Amino acid sequence: MRHCSARDLGRRLLLVLALAGGVGVSPCRRAAAEISDTRRTPIVTAVQRARPAIVNIHGEKLVDATDPRDARTADGKRKVNGMGTGVILDERGYIITNHHVVDGVKKIIVTTAARETFVARLVSRDPATDLAIIKIDADHDLQVIAIGTSGDLMPGETVIAVGNAYGYEHTVTRGIISALHRSVQVSDAQQYEDLIQTDASINPGNSGGPLLNIDGEMIGINVAVRAGAQGIGFAIPTDKVLTVAADLLSTRRVERTWHGVQAHTTESGDVEVLALDEASPASDSGLQAGDVITSIGGMPVARAIDIERAFLGREAGEPVDVSVRRRQQPMTVKLALAKTDGDPAWDMLGLKLEPQSAKQFQQHRTHYRGGLTVTDVRTDSPAARQGIRRGDVLVGMHVWETVTMENVTYILARPDFPQLDPLKFYILRGSETLYGHLNVSQRTAAQAR
Repeated sequence: MRHCSARDLGRRLLLVLALAGGVGVSPCRRAAAEISDTRRTPIVTAVQRARPAIVNIHGEKLVDATDPRDARTADGKRKVNGMGTGVILDERGYIITNHHVVDGVKKIIVTTAARETFVARLVSRDPATDLAIIKIDADHDLQVIAIGTSGDLMPGETVIAVGNAYGYEHTVTRGIISALHRSVQVSDAQQYEDLIQTDASINPGNSGGPLLNIDGEMIGINVAVRAGAQGIGFAIPTDKVLTVAADLLSTRRVERTWHGVQAHTTESGDVEVLALDEASPASDSGLQAGDVITSIGGMPVARAIDIERAFLGREAGEPVDVSVRRRQQPMTVKLALAKTDGDPAWDMLGLKLEPQSAKQFQQHRTHYRGGLTVTDVRTDSPAARQGIRRGDVLVGMHVWETVTMENVTYILARPDFPQLDPLKFYILRGSETLYGHLNVSQRTAAQAR
């Protein structure tokens, strides 16, 4: 028999007197443990599993003031409040979100599901894929999202979107996968390839948040909606997200250290060494192509991104145990990170580059979003052989824009960089846009490391 307090019984009596139709009212609130299995659906369970690893992002940014009635800054900008969502990838506070969510935001405010608020810093970004890594510093480990795969998705299967829709934090919507492998052009500067299409409601503020499967695993990052259409939203597939995130979280980009392991996640779920960079710490450690990495420093390795997570925070020269399976036999090698020195753009391309302010770049009157001024060109370098001059503005290489030095470092440090040789580049010279190809040999790249 359930016992209720006198106060509960009094409330029940008042409700009975007020309800002409005799609607049944529970005499006291059910405890959470008493919620029926019928109500605790797979969707509820999935959301409860993922929610602690999802954060809300707020920030103020400056945009061009197009309406003369808008309040504006001295340089013609107006302030807008941006919002978005992020997903915790590492318990130390590394979060993935969309680049457009944090682009231009001076103070990135992150609120967790536990209502803790932090000021985040931008760690790295890739405008071409519209992904970025930010970091918050908590005094405890944070819950990490459960990650699924986008390689076995089925049109028609149930999916769930969670995000900061219109500023309403941790909003949950559900739907199905409508289609796969969609290409979407959202502006002159941004096109997405190979997206997941869903009819789960995705609204402004959902950007950067997870698309979940019915098991509560992240299978995509919500990124765009079809303007003027209901029930058409898009997400970047998780497998692509993790590939980009591994580059964005690489020790080379984040901490200027280097291991030299090139790995991928196989169809069977193993993290296999594809190749080792020449004269790298990895090649010196005794690792071999074909080795399956199972743990690094005691941290289990389930995906290629875990290699970067395991090495983050390690000092250069500190030996770390790397456990592998080689021809089905377990073994352990020791690998010590090395410091990266020098300027990759100078060493590999022969270019000294400096960022341009937004105000400086506006004078070029071009559709590009930014660029780097060439301040010096090394004699007999790849850049010199292509006729690049001081004063030129580098605006892109291959398929990526070069707005910041970080963009250039990202391109030159990519594991597939040798496959990009010769490297296509785009520069502004006066009122002209010019392009050419930089022949950067693998030997030159190895020397730069």
